[in-house]
Amino acid sequence: MTEMEWFSGHDRGAMLDQMVGKWSKRQLRLFASACCRRVWPLIVSDAARRVVELTELCADGLATELDLQAAASFAEANTFSLDTSTARANTAAESLATVDNYSGPCMLVAQCAEFAAESEEGERIAQAGLLRDIFGNPFRPAAIDPAWLTSTVVALAEGIYQDRAFERLPILADALQDAGCENADILDHCRGPGPHVRGCWVVDLVLGKE
Repeated sequence: MTEMEWFSGHDRGAMLDQMVGKWSKRQLRLFASACCRRVWPLIVSDAARRVVELTELCADGLATELDLQAAASFAEANTFSLDTSTARANTAAESLATVDNYSGPCMLVAQCAEFAAESEEGERIAQAGLLRDIFGNPFRPAAIDPAWLTSTVVALAEGIYQDRAFERLPILADALQDAGCENADILDHCRGPGPHVRGCWVVDLVLGKE
């Protein structure tokens, strides 16, 4: 895969192959969770929604693997009759507990969410955007200068992450620039249209997450 293909294509499998050895389990879980949140209205089971929430908490070390596995088992055991799209969305959520430090289970969740969506092609394109938001540019990874990490920058990034307030990313770009950042990749990503989700590579850089 070339850098141009990374930014213009939507072959999620090839994109994940490009990241082999570079991703973390946290990043895979946040990508898979973001896929589920794209079909959130179709996840009608409270138990399945709880799996999504626990997956995100596990990604940040705020819940245990046992919590997640128990929630997934409960959700699966309490699945009821659903129409096709809703069933696929709920299956995507229930499958989150299988996402580990390899791509197969992650792709299963993404595909279930894709098949649940109104437009499968549109969903593939959107999911490729999620991968770019989480992994940035693997061909030219950006680095953060500690001098840019002012109290304002860090506080903004923490608020964006905790509140999912990605509309504040342009404000973060301004604060980074005020702190001396002139990295076009970082600033353009913050000021771009997204999509932006938990795991956004710029926010992760600022907060030191992996």
